[in-house]
Amino acid sequence: VEGPQLRITGTDLELELINQILVEQSTDGAIAVPARKLFDICRGLPEGAQLQFDLKDQRATLKSGRSRFVLATMSADEFPILEPLSEGQRFQISRSELNGLLDRTHFAMAHQDVRYYLNGLLLEANTNRVRCVATDGHRLAMSDVETELPADLDIKVIVPRKAITEMQRLLDESDDSIELIINQQHMQLELGTIRFTSKLIDGRFPEYERVIPATGTEIMIADRELVRMALSRTAILSNEKFRGVRLCLSDGHLRLQAHNPEHEEAEDELEVDYNGKGLEIGFNVNYLLDALGCMQSDQFVLELSTPDSSGLIREQGDEDSRYVVMPMRL
Repeated sequence: VEGPQLRITGTDLELELINQILVEQSTDGAIAVPARKLFDICRGLPEGAQLQFDLKDQRATLKSGRSRFVLATMSADEFPILEPLSEGQRFQISRSELNGLLDRTHFAMAHQDVRYYLNGLLLEANTNRVRCVATDGHRLAMSDVETELPADLDIKVIVPRKAITEMQRLLDESDDSIELIINQQHMQLELGTIRFTSKLIDGRFPEYERVIPATGTEIMIADRELVRMALSRTAILSNEKFRGVRLCLSDGHLRLQAHNPEHEEAEDELEVDYNGKGLEIGFNVNYLLDALGCMQSDQFVLELSTPDSSGLIREQGDEDSRYVVMPMRL
């Protein structure tokens, strides 16, 4: 507490969140208390309840109405706090733009992969473009947004999954600008009264541009929601472990097929805009559903070349976001 301001800091040594609020009748001081217990106490009190904190003999007493709680404490001097980043590259971006980049890419991050650099999201910022890329080795999601950036800006860092999840909680769809400060070890951003700091992953992200296929020779345009629903239905009888679904393309038609070890089968057929050669290719249905689920447009484009090469998915008329899915044998 400093004057009329209460500052609360939480950290797990990888992430740090600081928030500030105004309080009444305060005496300057600092103490560390058990976060979960304090949170549960506050959550259990009636809406709008007034809280009174007193610190005496290193014990914190919290009163509200007829309720009283005494919490164990730890010296504030022993609490680890990251200093505000004074050095590093800086740029501004709107909350909605950053939130959109994360929404369109976060799902492709790896989960506890031994290639630790895949368990995060690549953030690039240069030449008036901010880009996010995520991949787990089987699929890739990439999204760009154009914005005004400092001329000498050149950022390429890997943000850990935990930080991405927290940023998605903090960000909203407003057009308010936020400033990001990034150095070799940390990333920091301020959102109103909140300051968020995260460690970065020390590693080298794959050369992702090499795996993005050139324009495919076979191009399908289809209604995104109709295909998404058909994939969801077909997936019910797919192999629960491998989640494979076969796409069979012919003139004006897309046929979806799936089967499982119980000898159950599913088949669905849709009319699509396609006039290429007959083609059959297998994909993990979850990867297709994830890509289609984060799109906004009514129609999407699927670009293919051969049954053994990756498929490229994008929204029709939008070149800013691209999704690459590796094929699978079925």
